[in-house]
Amino acid sequence: MQTKYLLGGLALAFAVSSSNAHAGAYPDRPIRLLVGYSPAGAADTIGRFVADALSKELGQSIIVENRPGAGSTLASAELARAPADGYTLSLGTGTIYGMDQYLYKVSYTPSDLTPIMRLTISPLLLAVNKNLGINSVDDLIAKVKANPDKFNYSSSGVGGSPHMAALIFQDAIGGHMVHVPYKGGSPALQAVAAGEVDLSFGTAPSVLPMAQADKVKVLAVSTLAASEAAPGVPPLAEQGLPGFDFTFWFGLFGPAGLPADVQAKLAKATQTVLNDPSLKEKLLVTGNIAAPMESSQAFENWAKQNGDFVLQRAKKAKVKME
Repeated sequence: MQTKYLLGGLALAFAVSSSNAHAGAYPDRPIRLLVGYSPAGAADTIGRFVADALSKELGQSIIVENRPGAGSTLASAELARAPADGYTLSLGTGTIYGMDQYLYKVSYTPSDLTPIMRLTISPLLLAVNKNLGINSVDDLIAKVKANPDKFNYSSSGVGGSPHMAALIFQDAIGGHMVHVPYKGGSPALQAVAAGEVDLSFGTAPSVLPMAQADKVKVLAVSTLAASEAAPGVPPLAEQGLPGFDFTFWFGLFGPAGLPADVQAKLAKATQTVLNDPSLKEKLLVTGNIAAPMESSQAFENWAKQNGDFVLQRAKKAKVKME
């Protein structure tokens, strides 16, 4: 009997020792970071900035692997299939929480992924064609409501953030506009400048240079308060649409079943690098604001709420792939 207890105690001690060794050893080989967008785009830039900073913090290489296509769902699907060991991570957005399943034939659900930490939040800017004679949000609202289906707006694609921001704006003002999707944010903004469409929501790095070159007119920023990514641009919430708040965000995710110690280590390391002034400045130059949360659980709760809000707007508007 004593031998049995002794063996049991040794087994328990070994298990605890192995667990502690695992926690201390991770990561002991390079980590893959999947990015569901093409190289040189906004998401890719964020991914590479964060990967570089995290690799230094963790003392291990982080290799960015681009998996563009199908609204980033190819990367998320690959992450969902990956071993839950912390060596495959992915850059994710709010579409994980409903929109991917609504618009695409995907096999994963949010429960197939582990939220680790929010990385960035970004405002979208409302830009209009400069020849419309529209100088304020009030002007735009009045003209859209007086001319239903006469105004059109561009986006970077069906279900993307610029599309959803426009739908939420349309819902808030009680008007209706025609959606014209383009293959990317740059052509969508070029269409506004050329007069092919009347307006669009775009990222600060895309919109501000065009406004400074007098190619488009910027009316507002989509965040609840003024954003440091777009100095001097007033929010829609202060221009007749109280409470209007739309942010585009990226987060760090792992597969479901990620060990708690690995999740905690990655979350803490991510918080540390995102609070570093040098990384914050790098991100801000690209129109993104470093925005870590207090915990992985807080991030998950926020992401679910944000994702559901956007999904309900999409369903109300009967958004479908075109």
